Amino acid sequence: MAKAKSRLDTYAVADAAARDNDRRRFLRLAGIGGAVAALGAWWMFADDDRTAAARRETLANGRPRLPPGQKVLRKLKPMGGVPGSPNKSEFCLRVHGDVEQPFTIDFAELLAMPQQDLELDVHCVTGWSVLGESWVGVPIAELAARAKLHDDVRHVILEGAHGYTANVRLDEALAPGSMIAHRHAGELLAERNGAPARALIPALYFWKSSKWLTGIRFSRADQPGFWEVRGYHNHADPWLEERYG
Repeated sequence: MAKAKSRLDTYAVADAAARDNDRRRFLRLAGIGGAVAALGAWWMFADDDRTAAARRETLANGRPRLPPGQKVLRKLKPMGGVPGSPNKSEFCLRVHGDVEQPFTIDFAELLAMPQQDLELDVHCVTGWSVLGESWVGVPIAELAARAKLHDDVRHVILEGAHGYTANVRLDEALAPGSMIAHRHAGELLAERNGAPARALIPALYFWKSSKWLTGIRFSRADQPGFWEVRGYHNHADPWLEERYG
């Protein structure tokens, strides 16, 4: 556990540095202006037309499609992390906690469960969003039903490689669209994006969607995760800009 903690702390420093570098690059490109856009470099950060269009759209719940402070990217941006094994043969997902029937499944069993294929939006706390890409996976609600939760469960702890965790409210973990995803944009999930399977909680900032998933722990009590104990917001609603606690 000490080794895992050390690796995660190293990741935290490296990831913070990467975000700072992205901000500096963004500002440099913004200063260069139209010449850079003409050369096609601006797409790396944001698509102004897609951003403007998304700001005019409204979701079924009445919220604007694009949360405040976000710009639209054309493709998913890898955001680091300490990788787990990308090998499907090594995948083992433990579903446990305050449940009547804990269980583990391998990758073949994950694929054998009911699947959903949805076009979903994701929003990163660093200010980018990717809209309407296909995600395929198993609804977390299916796993919860199989595990038979205790009546007083209110939280879900999404466990990733090397001890990474992210805490999510039960209602948001079981909502339509929340899944254990293994395909993205028509292809198998890329290693840099958490292969072979990751959590996906589209209602919250993307750090809540743990990569290289190893476990789903249902809990009576809330247990703030890796980023939450380091100053990030415990809930992480993009439309309320719940970036920091």
